[in-house]
Amino acid sequence: MEIEGSVALVTGGASGLGEATVRHLHRGGARVVVFDRDEQRGTALAAELGEDVRFVGGDALSEDDAAAAIAAAGDLGDLRILVACAGGATRSERTLHRDGSPHELEFFRQTVDLNLVGTFNTVRLAAAAMAALDPPPGDPDGERGVIVTTASVAGYEGQIGQVAYAAAKAGIIGMTIVLARDLAVNGIRVNTIAPGTIGTRAWDQAPEGVREALEAKVPFPRRLGHPEEFAGLVEHLVTNRYMNGHVVRLDGAIRFDPK
Repeated sequence: MEIEGSVALVTGGASGLGEATVRHLHRGGARVVVFDRDEQRGTALAAELGEDVRFVGGDALSEDDAAAAIAAAGDLGDLRILVACAGGATRSERTLHRDGSPHELEFFRQTVDLNLVGTFNTVRLAAAAMAALDPPPGDPDGERGVIVTTASVAGYEGQIGQVAYAAAKAGIIGMTIVLARDLAVNGIRVNTIAPGTIGTRAWDQAPEGVREALEAKVPFPRRLGHPEEFAGLVEHLVTNRYMNGHVVRLDGAIRFDPK
């Protein structure tokens, strides 16, 4: 799939990995819809980048909101690229607390909804829009679209207190190959990126020394990843036509310790 001239939808596109992806795709010549709950940042990003970038406010868990974002992408042209970055973790909680009380069920459910269910909601609706398109003229494989989802290395080796987040991200990892197989008949490829420790703005609020200690655990390069490195991998997964059903770790070879 060519980035130049394509229409892309980026969920969670107003900040962090999503914002870096929006900027990268826009520089590559794509028209981009930023879908995010943060209206202030999303509006500012779209205004900065110009008329080829539009902001749609809403929640990836909402069928109506996601459908509105996909419709906005359709107004720009044929939606060919979805990058699902919306998600995140809010706090840590053990399965059993030190006093013996159990993990809060509602917090577990909310974390899974935010990361796994929200991702699937936008994937299924975007895939339906892509499947209704004809392949680009002259396309040798009949490719209609490309989807990139976002997991985490926590989905492989989550740390103590990450049971909800790890379960949600493991769900994204687990559905990657199934989505690719389900959508093969429609000419839609699906891949997932599992980032390790990426230096988004959230790290600016970290206590002194925490970032440095974490960087020291990364084998090489011994630093946090850059959001632009995530965006560059998105580009590769979009443009490499034989990449399908794959989960790619982007982590500097780190493997999380238990805590």
